[in-house]
Amino acid sequence: MESMISNYIIIVSISGVLSALLALFAYYRRTDFSGINAFILSSITSAIYTFGFALELSGSTMQEIGFWVKVEYLGMPYIAPSSLIMIMHFVGLDRLVKKGLLTALYSIPFISTVLVWTNDYHHLFYQSMHFREGAPTPLIDIVMGPWYIVQGSLTFGCMLAGMCLILWQWNRMKRVYRRQMLTIFIGQFLPALGAFLYLMNMTPYGMDPVPVIMSVTSTLYIWAILSRGMLTAAPIARENLFESMRDGVLVTDRKDTLVDYNRAATEMLEGLDSSAIGRPLAQLFLTAGKDAVDYVMNSDPLLSEESELAWNINGETSYYQVRSSPVQKHDGHLAGRMIMLIDVTERTLLQAKLLQLATVDSLTGIYNRTHFMERSRSLLEEAVGSKRPLSIILLDIDFFKSINDRYGHQYGDTALQHIVGVCSKHVREGDIFGRYGGEEFVICLPDTSLKRAALLSEAIRDSIEHSEVYTSSGPIHVTASFGVAEGFREPISLEELLSEADHALYSSKRNGRNTVHLSSGGSITPLTPV
Repeated sequence: MESMISNYIIIVSISGVLSALLALFAYYRRTDFSGINAFILSSITSAIYTFGFALELSGSTMQEIGFWVKVEYLGMPYIAPSSLIMIMHFVGLDRLVKKGLLTALYSIPFISTVLVWTNDYHHLFYQSMHFREGAPTPLIDIVMGPWYIVQGSLTFGCMLAGMCLILWQWNRMKRVYRRQMLTIFIGQFLPALGAFLYLMNMTPYGMDPVPVIMSVTSTLYIWAILSRGMLTAAPIARENLFESMRDGVLVTDRKDTLVDYNRAATEMLEGLDSSAIGRPLAQLFLTAGKDAVDYVMNSDPLLSEESELAWNINGETSYYQVRSSPVQKHDGHLAGRMIMLIDVTERTLLQAKLLQLATVDSLTGIYNRTHFMERSRSLLEEAVGSKRPLSIILLDIDFFKSINDRYGHQYGDTALQHIVGVCSKHVREGDIFGRYGGEEFVICLPDTSLKRAALLSEAIRDSIEHSEVYTSSGPIHVTASFGVAEGFREPISLEELLSEADHALYSSKRNGRNTVHLSSGGSITPLTPV
């Protein structure tokens, strides 16, 4: 029987060593887990308790055993409150861990420690202590004092509260985090069960089984830390942050199949629910449109990338900034990648609107003068460099002032829009069409000779002449005069080319209007329709 007690002492001592190692390991592996200090304190006090109990079992006199009991109470009362604080951090209740709660939880253990060390003077913790009859080795029995009940109630209350918090969060957590939760639950349940059996006098020779049980729970914690990253961060707190993010987040494995997502992503990707776990990302992106699928198929999981994509959601087009970054294991090997979806629709539309305001004439919807000059100057430089033709058409509405005076500015604006509508039917892809100023318009024609530009001008002139602007006062007949110039010689600037076209336009105005004149090599000639 003495060998059984010796084995028990060895197991309890091993439990103390494991608790001490756990405290050191947690201390030197500092992480962003906010409950790490409570975990370290719980491990340290567990080590003090178990070492004290091992030495209690090795004692032979009441005085010696009584001293080691006092040592046990330097640790044991603080284990359950510290574990509860750690669990509160783990489940994301950090905001409740305040000075008032800490004072309430640790004041009773502190009083218990003081009362145990001074028990001979008041017997508030132990009314009496005596050797157990029939025990194979000196073991003591106690008669509980009133404060023993207070301390026991706090211990069981903290353990029960910790287990209830874990069960409360169980269904809210993704499966990947439940092993950590189960480990912590077992770490609370087994010591609570052992303490209950001890109080019910249902253990061999009335020995406290909790220190032995702690060897099991410490081993579980070490396993969870090394294999499950239990102390890297509070999973539920991280989960709450993950779920509260406004941006969508998708996590994939090395094969680019989905392994995790947050709530925001379900609003950005049609059909994204729990059944999507394990499906290829390209398949999930089909509903988002071609841009999204192309991104998945062509992006490199090993690289951090950022793109802005048109994104289809329930038949409407939005715009998303997609950020992809690799996820690596502790050994540096690729585990997968994380894709963040950021809704930039409002920003993109605002930028498009600002771009439109900067480049487009608000009344007619064609390029304004500034943007026309930028685009045309670039085309002219290319034409000069490649020795290809480029022509400019200037056109001006005839008698526009009289339209405003007779019908009002409202119909003057209508006439401007009508001219743009007629011209747009003749403008080709690649041509630059802009409002030059007032009732004057300009067209830049790359890869177009003077002759072809003249024919296009005549076609536009004829269309304008044979169309009408309809108003409530009746139709308005509108005509326009044209000037055409070609950038055929080198070097020539856009301003020079526009000046030649303007001289040709002036000749059309001076010679009866509603005509086309050409500027060629310094001479201006009228176009003679065939």
